[in-house]
Amino acid sequence: MVESPKESVRALLSDAIDYAGLFPPSQVAMQEAVLNYATYRASNYRWMLGRFVLPVARIDEFLECARDFISRETYDPWRLSILAGEDIVQTIRQIEDFNVKNSPHAICDTLEVRAVTESKIQNTTAALPDFLTAYFEIPTDSRLADLVTALAVHGQRAKIRTGGITAGEFPPVRTIIQFIRVCLAANVPFKATAGLHHPLRCFKPLTYEANAPSGTMNGFLNLFLATGFAYTGYQTTILEEILEDEFEESFDFTDEGVAWHGDYYLSTEQLELIRGRYIGSFGSCSFIEPITDLQAIGLL
Repeated sequence: MVESPKESVRALLSDAIDYAGLFPPSQVAMQEAVLNYATYRASNYRWMLGRFVLPVARIDEFLECARDFISRETYDPWRLSILAGEDIVQTIRQIEDFNVKNSPHAICDTLEVRAVTESKIQNTTAALPDFLTAYFEIPTDSRLADLVTALAVHGQRAKIRTGGITAGEFPPVRTIIQFIRVCLAANVPFKATAGLHHPLRCFKPLTYEANAPSGTMNGFLNLFLATGFAYTGYQTTILEEILEDEFEESFDFTDEGVAWHGDYYLSTEQLELIRGRYIGSFGSCSFIEPITDLQAIGLL
């Protein structure tokens, strides 16, 4: 076990994992998810832990299960990312009510919204209070450029779904690259979700069920580093190779930065810039699995 992660690893993964244990394939009960999150907050790897993700329809259930935990937190509140319901105005009212009653112990400060039209982005933006950061999950088809442009115009952020519980839910590598490039070109930050349990691309069971079908899963290190190399101007063929690389030996992390195949390099300062300006986090239904895998490849 590495006693202290390299500075480049910390730059790349600080606050990176939003815990989405309520969602497939884990899909644990609220009480278990809350206990898990409290445990992760008290662990040596809390520096990697982002927000607790839940649907707005389950806010009251969350509060019932988490009240004893959050009541102890005055200086380090639980941060929640809320998946919006169909009625954005009602969603925001519920969030504001929660924050009034539970701050400074817990706060909903991030909203995740599905949007397939520019009008949905515009109407949601008009209703957003200043304290909420919104990520819009948008399709990656022919509408991508127009929707990202709308996000840029309104100063909002994007969200990409990078997998699921079936092989067909994993987008092609070129689709992910196109999403990254369009967001970078428009100066639109983004987050990712689904199918990112593992640091490196791999072929593994898609769920935790016995005899679950297997498929090729994207890696969160691949995704974050591909974003960094896209930012520094590398061609699509290189980005494809990075996203498809399954071998830990390809990546060399030091305090100063990370090298891929020795010839391609991102400094720790560049990683900090990428995380701060472009890629916020990724949602994962497991926090333990990413840590275990990172330990296995010697990064933790």
